[in-house]
Order: sequence, then structure tokens, then C-alpha cells
Amino acid sequence: MTALLALVTSLLLGLADFGGGLLTRRMPALTVVIASQAVAAVVLGAVVVATGGWSEAEPRLWFALLAGLVGPVALLSFYEALALGPMGVVSPLATLSVAVPVGVGIVLGERPGPTQVAGIAVAVLGVVLAGGPQLRGAPVQRRAVLLTLIAALGFGTAFALISEASTTVTGLFLALFVQRVANVAVGGAALAAALRRGAPALPDGGVPWGTLPALGFVGLADVAANGTYAVAAQHGPVAVAAVLASLYPVVTALAARGLLSERLRAVQAAGAGLALIGAVLLATG
Repeated sequence: MTALLALVTSLLLGLADFGGGLLTRRMPALTVVIASQAVAAVVLGAVVVATGGWSEAEPRLWFALLAGLVGPVALLSFYEALALGPMGVVSPLATLSVAVPVGVGIVLGERPGPTQVAGIAVAVLGVVLAGGPQLRGAPVQRRAVLLTLIAALGFGTAFALISEASTTVTGLFLALFVQRVANVAVGGAALAAALRRGAPALPDGGVPWGTLPALGFVGLADVAANGTYAVAAQHGPVAVAAVLASLYPVVTALAARGLLSERLRAVQAAGAGLALIGAVLLATG
């Protein structure tokens, strides 16, 4: 169950990143983050009311609030790093986020077996290669590397925190709602600061209402990914859940190949294959 849910997390995150990347071609990244998370917050609010999730309020919700404060910082750092590029370096570096939840699992006493250790190594190598690392060409700015490392730390921390935010399904709905409200609040504050500096909040054509379904998909896919990861981490080894959940760059690359006809480089295809082999080792270890 842990392996399956973690793989679903990768699928959802990969599709959300793909959709978010397309949307940022039409509007500012900060607007994409706020709008998508706002849609998710509205839907989650309705779910919490319908399921009586308010009764699950407990001190653990502070973990969800902290995850909501960290998440936007990670997302914005990641988008800015992608803008600085080269993307072939930035994307694989972001997978270092797996180190945070794996480290938490080790601190809590988890010790993966030999097969799982091999699976972790193979899967991480596969993810890095699937990003198509650029070893030659454009130089990597130190600012891009720093922003990517900040994003990786933020993503990993948010995953670790949300997995501790609740122990029940209805409580998890409430925790995810609190996280999204915090996301919107932090993003809104950042947007207000950007507007004061003269940065645009919308594209030149005004509000692109046609992108609302896509924004909703990105936000809800991100929410669902957080939820499936939390359940996966609670019902199995955190190291296994974290590594399998980090396979999302493979999904993003395959989505770009299938929907945008972007050709995979040989190193990316090899990375995707290794990532799948690592997933099998982790699931059977």
C-alpha cells in the first residue's frame, strides 16, 4: 500500500508540475501559485464541512500550518531557479528534497533492508538522469543552485510536516485545508510586495478565465499528492514513501513527451528506466 500510494503521489506531482509549467508561460508564476492553491482551498473547505472535519482539530494542525508557510517559499524558489536555468540542472537538484523525509525516518528508527537501500540508490540515480543533466553548455549560476537547494529543503520539509499533521482521513482533509489557507496567505503577501515593486499580477490580456480549469487541476493534484504521501508515510517506511514520491520528474518528462512531443534524450530514457527498476526494488524489498 505504501509503495502504491507513493507512486500515485509521483504521478500527481508530475502532472501538477507539468500543468503549472504550462500556465507560467501565460501568467506570472506567483499568480499561478496563489490561484491554484486558492481553488484547492475552496474545494477542501467544502469537503471539511461535508465530512465534519472541524471536529478533528487538534494540536497536530500546527504541522499543517508550518507546511503551508514553507510550501510557497519552496515553489517560488523553484520557479525562479527554473527561470535562471539551465533546467537540466535545476530539475534533478530539486529531487534532493527526498533527503528530508528519509532523514526523519532514520531519526525515528527506520532501517531499510539491503534491497530497499539498492532501490533507493537506483531510483535516485534514475530521477537525476531523467532530468537530463546538462554537463556542458550554459554555466550554472550560483543563485540558481542556491534557490534550488532552498526549494528542495522546502519541499522535503513540507512533506515531512504534513505527514505528521493528522492520523485520520477526516483530520487529513482539515490539515490539507489549513495548509492551503496558509499557502494562499503567504503567496498573497508575496504578491502584494511584488505589486508594490511594480511587477504585473496578470498577463497583458487581463484575467485569463479560460485557464481556471487548469489552475484547479494543478491545485487539486498538488493537494491530492500531499494527501496520498501523508497516508503512505503513516502506513509504511518513510524512506520508501519519500523515494517513490520523488519520481515525479519522470512523469513530467513523459507528459512533455506525450503532450508536447518533446523528445527524450537518451540519458533521460535511461533514467526513466532506472527509476522504474528502483521503484520495483523498493516495492518488493
